[in-house]
Amino acid sequence: MEEKGDETDKTKEKEKKKKEDKAEYPEAWLISTLATTFKRVLWESAFLKLLTDLLSFVSPQLLKLLISFTTDKSIYTWTGYVYAVLLFLVTIFQSLFLQQYFQRCFVLGMKVRTALTAAVYKKALVVSNDARKESTVGETVNLMSADAQRFNDVANFIHLLWSCPMQIVLAIAFLWIELGPAVLAGLAVMVLMVPINGVLATKSRTLQVKNMKYKDKRMKIMNEMLNGIKILKLYAWEPSFQNQVMGIREQELGVMRKFAYLSSVSTFVFSCAPALVSLATFAVFVSVDSENVLDAGKAFTSISLFNILRFPLAFLPMLIASMVQVLLKNTHTHTHTNSNLHAHTGNIWYCNLDPGRLVAVVGVVGSGKSSLISAMLGEMHSTKGFVNVQGSVAFVPQQAWIQNATLRDNILFGSPVQETRFQATLEACALMPDLELLPGGVHTEIGEKGINLSGGQKQRVSLARAVYSKADVYLLDDPLSAVDSHVGKHLFDEVVGRRGLLKDKTRILVTHGVSFLPYVDEIVVLKNGCVSEVGSYQNLKDSKGAFSEFLNTYAKEDGKKNTGGYSNVVVTTHPVEIKNILIFNAEKNIQEKTLIKLLSINQSCRINQSCSALLIFICRFFFSLSLYLSPSTQVKFSVYLQYLRSMGWCYTSMVFLVYFIQNVAFIGQNLWLSDWTNDAVEYYNMTYPNWKRDTRIGVFGALGMAQGLFVFLGTLLLANGSINASRILHSQLLKNILRVPMVFFDTTPSGRVVNRFAKDIFTVDEAIPQSFRSWIMCFLGVLGTLFAICLATPIFTAIIIPLAVIYYFVQRFYVATSRQLRRLDSVSRSPIYSHFGETMSGLSVIRAYGHQDRFLKHNEKVIDENLKSVYPWVVSNRWLAIRLEFLGNLVVFFSAMLAVISRDTLDSGLVGLSISYALNVTQTLNWLVRMTSELETNIVAVERISEYTKLENEADWVSGQRPSEKWPEAGRLRFENYKVRYRPELDLVLHGITCNIESTEKIGIVGRTGAGKSSLTNCLFRIIEAAEGRILIDGIDIASLGLHDLRSRLTIIPQDPVLFSGTLRMNLDPFETFSDEEIWGVLELSHLKDYVGGLQEGLNHEVSEGGENLSVGQRQLLCLARALLRKSRILILDEATAAVDLETDDLIQTTIRQEFAHCTVLTIAHRLHSILDSNRVMVLDAGKIVEFDSPSTLFNQQGHFYSMAKDAGITTVDSTVLDSTSF
Repeated sequence: MEEKGDETDKTKEKEKKKKEDKAEYPEAWLISTLATTFKRVLWESAFLKLLTDLLSFVSPQLLKLLISFTTDKSIYTWTGYVYAVLLFLVTIFQSLFLQQYFQRCFVLGMKVRTALTAAVYKKALVVSNDARKESTVGETVNLMSADAQRFNDVANFIHLLWSCPMQIVLAIAFLWIELGPAVLAGLAVMVLMVPINGVLATKSRTLQVKNMKYKDKRMKIMNEMLNGIKILKLYAWEPSFQNQVMGIREQELGVMRKFAYLSSVSTFVFSCAPALVSLATFAVFVSVDSENVLDAGKAFTSISLFNILRFPLAFLPMLIASMVQVLLKNTHTHTHTNSNLHAHTGNIWYCNLDPGRLVAVVGVVGSGKSSLISAMLGEMHSTKGFVNVQGSVAFVPQQAWIQNATLRDNILFGSPVQETRFQATLEACALMPDLELLPGGVHTEIGEKGINLSGGQKQRVSLARAVYSKADVYLLDDPLSAVDSHVGKHLFDEVVGRRGLLKDKTRILVTHGVSFLPYVDEIVVLKNGCVSEVGSYQNLKDSKGAFSEFLNTYAKEDGKKNTGGYSNVVVTTHPVEIKNILIFNAEKNIQEKTLIKLLSINQSCRINQSCSALLIFICRFFFSLSLYLSPSTQVKFSVYLQYLRSMGWCYTSMVFLVYFIQNVAFIGQNLWLSDWTNDAVEYYNMTYPNWKRDTRIGVFGALGMAQGLFVFLGTLLLANGSINASRILHSQLLKNILRVPMVFFDTTPSGRVVNRFAKDIFTVDEAIPQSFRSWIMCFLGVLGTLFAICLATPIFTAIIIPLAVIYYFVQRFYVATSRQLRRLDSVSRSPIYSHFGETMSGLSVIRAYGHQDRFLKHNEKVIDENLKSVYPWVVSNRWLAIRLEFLGNLVVFFSAMLAVISRDTLDSGLVGLSISYALNVTQTLNWLVRMTSELETNIVAVERISEYTKLENEADWVSGQRPSEKWPEAGRLRFENYKVRYRPELDLVLHGITCNIESTEKIGIVGRTGAGKSSLTNCLFRIIEAAEGRILIDGIDIASLGLHDLRSRLTIIPQDPVLFSGTLRMNLDPFETFSDEEIWGVLELSHLKDYVGGLQEGLNHEVSEGGENLSVGQRQLLCLARALLRKSRILILDEATAAVDLETDDLIQTTIRQEFAHCTVLTIAHRLHSILDSNRVMVLDAGKIVEFDSPSTLFNQQGHFYSMAKDAGITTVDSTVLDSTSF
């Protein structure tokens, strides 16, 4: 009963907590907060919008006066000129007020987007681990790109929410003055359309929610694929993931198609709206009373008012749809910016650590070592007790986190430079030899995720960052596992140990290396999340407890250690393989090649620091230029053709034809109305015949309906065509990205690739179809207007030509500027996402050092860089609009002046037609340039996608020559004078490797950092292609095979265990080719059966992004299970046990000995003891084989291998070597 009572209390507490959270963060806090923050701008812009709207109703009244002037010949001529000038002045003031309004609104939109992006980033810095699992990096990037952009768009047009209804009310009031109660018929039509709009908006909302889910899901997988692209290539898994993405994309396109059809219905309803409203009004007006005759004054004043009505009527539903999306985004953003800040862990231990001591934490996989460090960092929520850390903290994570910055900046990590301390740190962390080989020394630019550093170098930089920080408490989560044993010893001696730089600091060292344990002050042994034992090395050894057993099992060679070998170790590093020197834009070949040649002229020569700094500065400058100045200043016409081709020529031509017919119907309707108004003169003081009235109404109505029908048909055709284009462009992009060589991903920040799949695909999906449709409508609208004015006053043709010339130059000047500004916007937006992704992956490090404010400031800096191109674009729009509207106002002025001059020869119907059209032309002209620019801006997305679809691919996945099903049967390997370089401009990494490896041989591959060990495995999988020579497997040259035929027959257990979000089963068998029994079998062999069996979902257990809900050891065991499942005859272990504890290491080695006895196994190792039982050991040095024989022979030769073994504390190999028959 007591237990039940406790549970009830806990439930009540949780509910209370939820209520408190809700009270603290009300559901709709975001919009009200934005409104309060920007209230002054909102009020100013509202006032300007009000003035503009009121002025827009003055023009129809002046038009009415002008028509009466042409009809009534008794009015003085000067009156006509006054009316024309007044009309010009009204339009000028209207333009000025409107542009001031737009300037404020667009700047507001920009500020809103900035505020939201910064808020999401700020929230990400404090979000808990639990909340992070709920939303992936991909989803949050989507939030910062597409969702914040929608808020930006709505902020631009927020005032239309009150302005549109006000314009509708005023228009109806003026129409009442003209046509009396007949206007109620038109009003009834509008009212009837409201529920239709409501239904459409509700359906739109549902579809948008679905669409967002699919977008998030697709971006989540894409993000993971790009992060784990090397694994996909090594395992030949690209088709499985390609199909996953394409499946989600098809669902997304299905929703988009439904949404487009819905929009077509909506467009049809609102294209018909003005025609139906005017038809109903005019029909009722002439039918109610035979005295009511439609004259030119009434008709064209009404038409002008209907034209004013057209905008609010058409825009209101679009605005409602946008508001619907924003309200959804509000919930979406609200969810992300209000994530729960609690994380729970198992039992946390009780222990008190004295200052200045070195404490080692040991334990098997999953015992809670990393959780303990997380708890001390405040990353866990303690259910009982507390953690109290006094003083500042420095943290070195298990997997090193490196920023995309210079090596110096990575170490300084925001601290001021003190040269002596900096040099001491570099020496203690064994980085001096590496610096001599890096082209720019400490100023070398480190690529995203540290791609141009080896695993060991990354870990040493991570350690150097901690050492330099001068913190009080150091939390070191197994930093020595990723480095070679002799380097590990140097780091322990010079940094962590009793004589190291940190000797007076409190150090907590999680370690798997038992050789360090005798030299620590205290050891904490963890077991199942609890402290099993605490004490000194000797005490624990003597107590014969769990620790003693642990030592006896995993550290037999420890007793044979030569203590003399622990003296000062001289760290020598041989020329490293410099994969990538700087992160260059892979798309800009000329600048890139020049710079790389410049930097790799001679790696052996030593460049002094000031020269290298200057060199790096020059490189950065030119690199920036190559990014920001595109060689072409204009989007090529071929890009438009590519988009139209993707749509399908049939759809394209049909769309143009249908919209053209719609425009003809529109002009026809107005000409018919003009003719109709002449009846008032013809039947003056006569009875108006009913047949004539019915004909007039019938034809007018039929032409109005035809317009709506053709717009509907055009929108429908365009929707289908644009979805075709979206499908084709996305599949081309995805297909090519999965086929580009690995070097592309090493030299391109992932943010740039993500941007193609997020922002650019979003543009292709949503923005291009919309701007394409608007452009066609505007273009045909302008042609129709000019045709109508020229029809009324043919002399106007003479004015068109100079106006067109001015218009053309203004438009070209603007479009060129705008396009480049949009390009800059796109380029400067990528660093925002890259920086965000980098922050998310290094969150625990940033929080541990307390550098959240610095990262916030940096985020603000990259956002400001982006705003430097956004703000000039906003201002350039206003520059254009003022000039264009002035041109439009001139068209109005000249058409009015010509009407006054030709009053004697013109009938009133044509005057009304030409001036009402002219009043409309200002807006249409403005929109035409805006749409031309927008289309050209948006089409850049197609250009950017096209660039990535034309990237050079690696070899074909499947070639003409295919191996037999059983290949390789023996697993023999032969290297013949094999040479390789990472890129054509760089030096060789492997210099003529020649060797034979027999079937079922077990080969250990060793060498100091940068000797070429990983390059050798990359060559086997053809991640890098041969510069010279060849590799034969069972007598077949691997260069003649397709990549998937090769890669699917080899197996690798990589250094970094990469998992993807999805089920455990999907992570083991993405193609679903194996049965559950086979999978459970390999899980048993990889010692995971009990763990997976204990999970509620079993094989369907969801793995979180990057496998974060599994320990590193468990992830590595899953990689072993993958290898077992593939049953290849050749297995490569690339430092596979570097990051796991000795127990997991032993489990992996035992399984490999038993299950891969019939296979050829190549093992790259940091821990020499793991390759001592190999048949032969290959020692690499500077890309050459320097020794290759059995371990005992090499040890007796006392060469390279002997010195490495001695550094590792191994004095003899015979006792450790197992008989080769055990394989």
